[in-house]
Amino acid sequence: MEYTWLNPASIVLGLIAWMLPFINLVHQNKSNNKNWVIFSVASISACSISLCMQIFYTNHLVNIEDWTAIMDTSSAVAFASAFLLVSTIILNAITCIVYYGNKPQN
Repeated sequence: MEYTWLNPASIVLGLIAWMLPFINLVHQNKSNNKNWVIFSVASISACSISLCMQIFYTNHLVNIEDWTAIMDTSSAVAFASAFLLVSTIILNAITCIVYYGNKPQN
């Protein structure tokens, strides 16, 4: 199995995880947009898959016993993963607040 695609795919999915809430927030008609939940679920799913790819890549490094690569990159991967997760949660929380704030009261 080829593992070199895991890092670029992880970056692309991380960017998608950030872009989907922005697309939701710049949507013109927030009161009639019923698809915002789908965008939020897709965003969190992209973030989860991105983080899973990083776990698979680290597992690959362990299997091939490339300890120097693990030692060189583990701090950066941990920081980037935490930043991706926290920022995705915050962006989706903001989206949730914006859309529930525009919900008509009965």
